[in-house]
Amino acid sequence: MPDMGRDFRIIGFLCNWCSYGGADAAGVARFSQPTDLRIIRVPCSGRVDPMFVAKALLSGADGVLVSGCHPRDCHYTEGNLYARRRLEMLRRFLPIIGVDEARFEYVWVSASEGSRWRDIITGFTDKIHALGPIPRMTETARTLCSLEGMLGVNSAQPDMQLPNWDEKGPASEALLGAAEMAQTSGKEVMDGE
Repeated sequence: MPDMGRDFRIIGFLCNWCSYGGADAAGVARFSQPTDLRIIRVPCSGRVDPMFVAKALLSGADGVLVSGCHPRDCHYTEGNLYARRRLEMLRRFLPIIGVDEARFEYVWVSASEGSRWRDIITGFTDKIHALGPIPRMTETARTLCSLEGMLGVNSAQPDMQLPNWDEKGPASEALLGAAEMAQTSGKEVMDGE
């Protein structure tokens, strides 16, 4: 059952020239929109590094939306074509790192498409609400990310400090340790257990 009582953390990377204009047009027209989306304006969707999306999802964002100009209508000629190629590869990679690919979407919205923007963001937000909050990372994914430096502390984001995983508490007790995962990997799970 969807949890409509709380705001989810949805990050939106929007192209400055088209999608941000479409979101602005929806706001100027006073269309009713969900409040879960936090917009990050980028010069072009082609400048969105897939690692930005992966890091956002692995750091606890419930969903990520990337929106740019329509193909062949990019302010920078080919930026959205590069973005489409990279983001499609990212979509295929997300299940490997333990993230449901339904939590990520990329779309094309023009500056004149305020009503289309409203429909897209409402649909995506409803989908994220139906999925619920993003599950916490498993120890394997957390270890992989820390080895790759994906969750490293960034001076531009001092509030995104890494938690102390060695500290005992409700969050650490909810996660399986490597030894516990090895013990349970050989056992069959019965209904109700």
